[in-house]
Amino acid sequence: MIGVFDSGFGGLTVLSALIKRLPQYNYVYFGDSVRAPYGEKPEEIIYRFTCVGVDFLMKKGCKLVILACNTASANALRRIQQEWLPINYPERRVLGVVVPALEAIAEQIKEKDKPLIGVIGSRATIKSKVYEKEIKKLLKKPGRIFSQACPLLVPLIEEGWLGREETRTILKYYLSPLKNKKIQYLVPACTHYSILLVMIKKMLDKQTKIIDIPDEVSKKLEIYLNKHSKFAAKLIKNKEYSFYTSGDKQRFKKIGEKFLAIKIKNIENVILD
Repeated sequence: MIGVFDSGFGGLTVLSALIKRLPQYNYVYFGDSVRAPYGEKPEEIIYRFTCVGVDFLMKKGCKLVILACNTASANALRRIQQEWLPINYPERRVLGVVVPALEAIAEQIKEKDKPLIGVIGSRATIKSKVYEKEIKKLLKKPGRIFSQACPLLVPLIEEGWLGREETRTILKYYLSPLKNKKIQYLVPACTHYSILLVMIKKMLDKQTKIIDIPDEVSKKLEIYLNKHSKFAAKLIKNKEYSFYTSGDKQRFKKIGEKFLAIKIKNIENVILD
């Protein structure tokens, strides 16, 4: 099985993309809504919460877990891969969402280009400077990254305020500095933001390319599984989906279906320590 972990609902956009591209696999989704948002928490707390979430999915039988949360990917993935996973589940894998997003940019630019990249995300993601660090590994001339923390967006999205004027006003406020910088690429570095892509596109210049992180994650996972065929063979392929939340089940179903775009069944509550 493939596990998908997020601090709330945003990771469902990643799950949706995975189901479209790789529908044959079984998926288990866990959204830690009761402790969301992660983006306002210290790095050590994010790491601890992420370890608990990944461990839960591993105990459900997942051989591979996707951290569909930029905050968790930025602040916990490396430690989980290097320290936690070798001790607890050495034969399993945990992957994130940061590198697929930047690889999408690297694949589009010429060697001599110095792209102007805008990144919007949680305070914890922006503070980690993970995008600045990773782009230097991918490009000989990494260009410039302009980062903007958007702490109000996730709460608004999780409250279902997608079409509200308040959400549009706040989003425009966050995007204005990046638009003024004439950015060529925008990375919506929070999977929650994927549900706002149409609105975001209208607020930026037409030439600005917006990276669709869920789609890029699904592409890269397909490549990864094709490359590691023996590992992929261990994953169950019955097209079954299970959902877990640490929050309210009915709220998860109501809001989650807007993210996933299909009916959600088999929701169970998780009580964490």
